[in-house]
Amino acid sequence: MLKNSKRAIILSLIVTSIFTSTLAGCGTKRDAVKTNNNDAQLQVRPTKEAVKKEGKLISYGMPDTWANYSEIFKNVENQYGIIHQDTDMTSVEELSKFKAEKDKPVGDIGDVGITFGDIAKSQNIVQPYKNKYWNDVPDWAKDKDGYWTGAYTGTIAFFVNKKLVKDAPHSFKELLNPEYKKCISVGDVMKAAESQNAVLAAAYANGGDEKNIQPGIDFFKKLNAMGNLNNVDEKVSNFQKGEIPIGIVWDFNALNYKKQIDQAGDYEVVIPTDATVMSAYVSIINKYAPHPNAAKAFQDYLFSDQGQINLAKGFARPIRKVNIPEDVKKQMMPDSDYKSAKTIKDYAVWNKTCKEIPDLWKQNILAQ
Repeated sequence: MLKNSKRAIILSLIVTSIFTSTLAGCGTKRDAVKTNNNDAQLQVRPTKEAVKKEGKLISYGMPDTWANYSEIFKNVENQYGIIHQDTDMTSVEELSKFKAEKDKPVGDIGDVGITFGDIAKSQNIVQPYKNKYWNDVPDWAKDKDGYWTGAYTGTIAFFVNKKLVKDAPHSFKELLNPEYKKCISVGDVMKAAESQNAVLAAAYANGGDEKNIQPGIDFFKKLNAMGNLNNVDEKVSNFQKGEIPIGIVWDFNALNYKKQIDQAGDYEVVIPTDATVMSAYVSIINKYAPHPNAAKAFQDYLFSDQGQINLAKGFARPIRKVNIPEDVKKQMMPDSDYKSAKTIKDYAVWNKTCKEIPDLWKQNILAQ
């Protein structure tokens, strides 16, 4: 799904093309990515003059309302005297744009689900950079060669409109209640990391995991068969219009939506109690970035203490251990709500599973 403006399921051929080319490239000498970069070269910092001279920073999939990127980009603009522009899109579409623009590059940076980091690296469409705070990022959340770096985490949650739903669900099992007919939206499982993680969360709740996604697919197949799924785009305006009674989204998105539209206290954010998943989003730089200094300067800011705090102000959980101000902490959900959250143990397996999910979704849900 789009990061802020989810669209109907389209461009499935793009998905097939991206994943097919990724698989085809594995192990071939021609497509292999060189990883013997000199570490010192990966840590050369851009000068303020070089960034200002470039004048622009173009991002994909980093809209203002996603994880407080509005404030983050505003600070970068003010610090370097540059202009920022974003085009909202899914993780799959970001990689597709980087690849398509090889000869006439436009985009500089992207923000994708962690599994898409390795895909981007294997396709040789991103460049390595180890930001100023590289050593503070845990090993599981970064590529050892610097091609992608996790900036924050999210946990799959339910965003519930209590005006439309009498009793808010508190588990995946409760979503099977017949009273939720045409109530539940999961977004674009074909292309979006958020939606694919929703399937993984359902798998965890039904005895599966990243190695066995079928219980999650079967769960949504059952929801669809009983008429509980709702195909409305998960953009905030559709929640506001009452077209989505229950959305399965990242917790930071749900909390952001609530902040934007819930003046009357009609919405509830729920972390499912039977199981959910916590995962990361990673920052990437286009290999062909027309403004590479601005891209690197952005990453240096994003991973700074202030950048990480700004992410927390957007309800995302910073990847670095920074001191979050008390007023920001109070806006976030208590740690006790996250007892059911599971972390992915084998990202290599999860990467493989993510490539299989679009076909499984088409066969089991879209074909019904």
